[in-house]
Amino acid sequence: MKNRLHVLRAEHRWTQAELAEHLGVSRQTINAIETEKYEPSLSLAFKMAKLFGMSIEEIFQADDNR
Repeated sequence: MKNRLHVLRAEHRWTQAELAEHLGVSRQTINAIETEKYEPSLSLAFKMAKLFGMSIEEIFQADDNR
């Protein structure tokens, strides 16, 4: 699954650790999502959407190659 998390985080000038703290997850989780090695749970995706004031679809897009 493709995502814009790295871009959104950079726009807010947050480190991975800062974003992780906002979301209640580890920095490693943020890294794994940004590098597309891990897909977040639906509840975490909703938290991200709320934090950034966006819809889930604006943050995550299906990777048609999978």
